[in-house]
Amino acid sequence: MENTIVAISTAMGNGGIGIVRMSGEKSFEILEKIFRPKNKDSFIKGYQIKYGNIVDPRNEEIIDEVLVSYFVSPKSYTTEDMCEINTHGGMVVEKRILELCLENGAEIASPGEFTKRAFLNGRIDLSQAEAIIDLINSKTIREARESINQLEGHLSSKIESIRQKMLDLMIAIDVNIDYPEYDEEEVTKNKSLNELKIILEELIKLENSFNTGKVLKDGVRTVILGKTNAGKSSLLNRILKEDRAIVSNIEGTTRDTIEEFVDIEGIPLKLIDTAGIRNSSNEIEQIGIQKSKKLANSADLIIAIFDITKNLDEDDQELLEIIKDKKCIILLNKIDILPENIDLENKLKLINKNILKISAMEDIGIQSLYDKIIELYSFNTESLSNDVLISNERHKNLIQKAKMEINEAINATENDMYIDIISIYITNAMNYLAEITGNNVTDDVIDEIFKKFCLGK
Repeated sequence: MENTIVAISTAMGNGGIGIVRMSGEKSFEILEKIFRPKNKDSFIKGYQIKYGNIVDPRNEEIIDEVLVSYFVSPKSYTTEDMCEINTHGGMVVEKRILELCLENGAEIASPGEFTKRAFLNGRIDLSQAEAIIDLINSKTIREARESINQLEGHLSSKIESIRQKMLDLMIAIDVNIDYPEYDEEEVTKNKSLNELKIILEELIKLENSFNTGKVLKDGVRTVILGKTNAGKSSLLNRILKEDRAIVSNIEGTTRDTIEEFVDIEGIPLKLIDTAGIRNSSNEIEQIGIQKSKKLANSADLIIAIFDITKNLDEDDQELLEIIKDKKCIILLNKIDILPENIDLENKLKLINKNILKISAMEDIGIQSLYDKIIELYSFNTESLSNDVLISNERHKNLIQKAKMEINEAINATENDMYIDIISIYITNAMNYLAEITGNNVTDDVIDEIFKKFCLGK
């Protein structure tokens, strides 16, 4: 690429260090105009760091004392000549250095353009590029680990392995079409069927991994439901270990949802505290209650809280109707006040067996709640390390399309359809899988993916 791009790669605001990144064939030429190294050696080596000053070339005014990292093509993130100017982490200094680079021939980078160049220059494929943004946005160690696996090419290798099986099958089919005398029709049919079924099994396994991958990436959407003053906000604060929600004896204190993210031993939870379920004449509170009911319908998990000191009433019955047939954990709260309410417990057991007794205020039974969540969403650590997981919606959709094409190929083979028709189905499946790695993808898709990246990456 002819143009040289530049951007601030570190987060906005003051910090211990700031990095201005530049990539392109004029990177070193531009740097030479504004950088005065203490060591006057002009020979540029890759993976070299030089100490010196960034100056305004018009008057030699020193802007900052810096370290400059050199990456000589093709051994760089983008495979182009590249440098990173490590400054003292102040926005004024970073912006001034950025301006100097722009004034001397560089162009401002678009979001994700450095990674986009790495993809277009063949250093990484499209699935690896997507893994980078997943790694940046990781919320748990497990999610980060899976992103690293994808970045290292585990998914790419798996996709390529499946495509190679398809290609080998295509070659065998083409040989049969061109030279039918060298193979018996029935033998070819049986071999094709067996191979297609093996391919189908691998695609199904990848597709099924999405559920686990999605949980690791997006978290378990967990809605906390209960009557007013049942202890929802106290529970949220206890889990978060901070006073995030207002706790009050006044009914209807929580009128809108509160969303927070928490890591429960590697299982990411997106916790949503909701307005209390009750009959209310307050218009604002009614809106909050309706929102609570709507969120419950879309939740992956519901934590329903009941006050153990009280018997079930109409509001509780409405709550029970909401959680019926949902993945749910029922909490009997305030056991520090009333440890036993056998009648209430027996009634709730008819609805759901996942019943725990807690005190959100006194931190009693909270670990049991964590244990139950881990039980419901447990991941096999060995399986996670050995298997390829997909967490990207785009990948899942393409795998599903490839699976449909292979199913059609199997049906066509079993129904003795023309072999060239079978070949078309397999070709379509191969093309869908190629879109995952970027070997067969439109510019619009590429642009859409890299728009999600931050500036400077």
